[in-house]
Amino acid sequence: MGEGQERHYRRQRTGPNQNPRECIEPEGEAAEQTGSEKHDDGEELQEQGEANPAAIVHAPTLVDVDDRLAVRWTRRNGSCLYSEPVISVVANLVRGALIGVAEVIPGVSGGTIALIVGIYRTVIDAIADAVLALRQLLGLAGGRPSGSACARTLRGLPWRLLIPVGIGMVAAVVVGARFIEPLLEEYPIQMRALFFGLVLAGIWVPAHMVRTRGGWSVKYVAFTLIAAIIVFVITGLPPAVVDDPSPVVVALAAAVAICALVLPGVSGSFLLLSLGLYEPTLQAVNERDLVYLGAFAVGAIVGLGSFVTLLTWLLNHRAEVTLAVLTGLMIGSLRALWPWQTDDRDLLAPTQAVGSAVVAILIGMAVVAVLLVVERRLGLSEEQESSHVEPS
Repeated sequence: MGEGQERHYRRQRTGPNQNPRECIEPEGEAAEQTGSEKHDDGEELQEQGEANPAAIVHAPTLVDVDDRLAVRWTRRNGSCLYSEPVISVVANLVRGALIGVAEVIPGVSGGTIALIVGIYRTVIDAIADAVLALRQLLGLAGGRPSGSACARTLRGLPWRLLIPVGIGMVAAVVVGARFIEPLLEEYPIQMRALFFGLVLAGIWVPAHMVRTRGGWSVKYVAFTLIAAIIVFVITGLPPAVVDDPSPVVVALAAAVAICALVLPGVSGSFLLLSLGLYEPTLQAVNERDLVYLGAFAVGAIVGLGSFVTLLTWLLNHRAEVTLAVLTGLMIGSLRALWPWQTDDRDLLAPTQAVGSAVVAILIGMAVVAVLLVVERRLGLSEEQESSHVEPS
């Protein structure tokens, strides 16, 4: 292999009990040139020409690399170049922050952002496994209560992704609750236009996944249209007002709204507005109302655990139809983000701040384009993975 030639290895999708280190395979021409190369859990990889020290290639320690970060190394004058773990941490912090900001903006779904930034399926599977671990602990998984089974399931979660994503998300929610609301009040048209462009461009992600998994059909288009119409109608409902809600009402509302975290197109904050609990929830976050937040957390856990099981099954067994529905949900949600509308969500013609709104839409679309390019460059794209999976 000539100097400066780059070698790419890809991580295969692993099973629940399979060590991801065992799934590194060489691709293309590089695979034919490996000869008697051997690698053992991140130790040095050596080619046939052992007499040439410059031919020794050292592999990175795989446990330090995010599961979706492409493992790459280059032999160049005997040196080793590969993606640093800090890239993965920073990327996941940013991903979490974007999802957290989306949960604060009425009309923007955290699930939509998770799909755009390439961690949607990973998060869904992780939540499903966490629910399974809880069921194992309580003896609701078809056997006796088992702390060891619960621990094994939890250890299998992608913590190197989940922890930074969670930190970024919580930080963004806390900061966003204080600083984003004034921006929404001061520049409502421009802020809605920004996220209108973001969601509009993000529709490409699930739509392209359907195309790469077998292509669009009349059935898939019908499911997309039905989902779009349903969300369009829901997002047109006027907001309600609830003063001093009880913990039971808060928990029930959270159980419904939290589903938007895993369902692209439906905004959790928008549902809270429709239920009259958006302002009380923001106030509880700002004032650290532990009773309110505790009731909200309980409802969110119950709702999320119930819904994610169904969604995981659909993604595993009816992937194309599910992705078509998700595409429709995102299309329908554009109504909630239309820049020109009244406080009661009646749509208006573009008459005010048209120029700045158009610029904001283009910025939102550009942000999505940049995110998708970065994901592909770093090997973080779930859309790329879906193209290698056979249609269900």
